[in-house]
Amino acid sequence: MKPVDQNTTNGNGNAINNTRRAQIKIRIGLAFTLFGFLVFLLGTRPSLFGLDRSPVIGFVQIGVFLIGLALMCFGGYISLMTLWWNEKPSILADIGLRLVATGYVIAVFAGMADIFGFGSHPLPEAPYFGGWQTRGVEIGQVIIILGLLFMVPYRKIHRS
Repeated sequence: MKPVDQNTTNGNGNAINNTRRAQIKIRIGLAFTLFGFLVFLLGTRPSLFGLDRSPVIGFVQIGVFLIGLALMCFGGYISLMTLWWNEKPSILADIGLRLVATGYVIAVFAGMADIFGFGSHPLPEAPYFGGWQTRGVEIGQVIIILGLLFMVPYRKIHRS
């Protein structure tokens, strides 16, 4: 692996610190992830924030925790792809990105099954987040985690 050039110049001749730019991108990604986790918690356990008004998980809660999950996926993507700076991401990292997207789609369709019309409680009834939907969202989350692990840049350690 060749050494990383820390400073490059732009068209004006000003030095740009690539390391600092990568640190900022990682921090932005982690901020998205943390904010997404808080939104996810708000959807799954509104009682933690003093907002619980119903004993069941309804449409709004499902939507909120799916938005939180999307923010966590986006933040994880930004942070992990920034670790590949100055290198082309591997095929495994590209597969990981697709796994993250696929896992999110599985989680959305499992979580919103009643709304889309293929759940156990169709729309005239109130949407009910049941056991099958829970398992579907969990399977989607496991696929997302696997995809994020694939995106980590595992590099060989060179010993001198």
